[in-house]
Amino acid sequence: MFSTEYQDILKQINQINPVAYGRTRNFVDGSVTKLSPYISRGCISTKQIFQSVLDQGFHLNKIEKFIRELAWRDYWQQVWINKKEGINQDIKREQPDVQNQEMPKALINLATGIHAIDLALKDFYETGYLHNHVRMYIACIACNIGGSHWREPAKWMYYHLLDGDWASNALSWQWVSGANAGKKYYANQQNINKYCYSNQKGTFMDVEYEKFYRMEIPSVLQETVIPKLKTPLPKKQEIQLDLSLPTLIYNWYNLDPKWHQNERVNRVLLLEPSIFEKYPISKNAVTFMLGLLKNIPGIQIFVGEFSDLIEKYQTENVIYKEHPLNDYRGTEEPRDWMFSVSGYYKSFFAFWKQCQKELKQWNPPTLFG
Repeated sequence: MFSTEYQDILKQINQINPVAYGRTRNFVDGSVTKLSPYISRGCISTKQIFQSVLDQGFHLNKIEKFIRELAWRDYWQQVWINKKEGINQDIKREQPDVQNQEMPKALINLATGIHAIDLALKDFYETGYLHNHVRMYIACIACNIGGSHWREPAKWMYYHLLDGDWASNALSWQWVSGANAGKKYYANQQNINKYCYSNQKGTFMDVEYEKFYRMEIPSVLQETVIPKLKTPLPKKQEIQLDLSLPTLIYNWYNLDPKWHQNERVNRVLLLEPSIFEKYPISKNAVTFMLGLLKNIPGIQIFVGEFSDLIEKYQTENVIYKEHPLNDYRGTEEPRDWMFSVSGYYKSFFAFWKQCQKELKQWNPPTLFG
């Protein structure tokens, strides 16, 4: 479903229809880009996609929804940069009405009885992809109907996602559960039927919205578990470094084929067991990550901590891209952000207002004419 050939990814960028996206993105067959796995893996950037859309000459008023949704990714990253470990806790308030610190077993076993959800989860396990609207439905079921705290089900979803971005994932789960918002998000069966093209009735979600606030946990969601999640990292192997050259550190969040392209450098994919113990990923996700390596000639894989790499190979000239999980020493280079807006904003819309100011400053006729 997701090619790991860089030329295929570039073609996919060129095929974006940002106008159709704005009209149809909430439907499971909507005109979404399916570029999120490549963005999350740092293979391409939000800025790269943004610039590509601008180069097509669309009027801003027709594509602003697309640009805004793209900017959400940068916003979540800015929150992570500023809050650091704080995003692993309820960020704005305690999640209301928590009944357990696990997650409904029915979600893991594709047995909620809601056909559109169970089918989507089956596909999810196979492909590592979930439509954003379906992610919200699942979080609503786990947290707001099943009474689970957001953290364990968020880790479970992140584990299987090819586009796993802990900031986007964790903070979105908190938004649905009410820990990162003033209220909880609910969707009923009618909403699911509309956007998933189903016609199911009689489920625990087939109620008017006001009934959710008085609902007991449905029996199908009452059995809860903590998912067993373990990352199948590649076996450790020796690598060869030329100590006269700089060493570029790649990782799960940076697999950029264009980074210092055609320069004489050592290229190392660093897989730190401590990171993957805290934020485990599935076999599918590991396979996808390793598949993207073919776009980076000469890259070698080192399984171990950063300190192990430095101690063993005595390399001193280290270069890496900024990311909240990096605890490296060397030269840090910035990522490609869509806008120059940085820092913590309590809401996306406060962040977006600052981004809009930059959009207006450009004011090219093709965008605003």
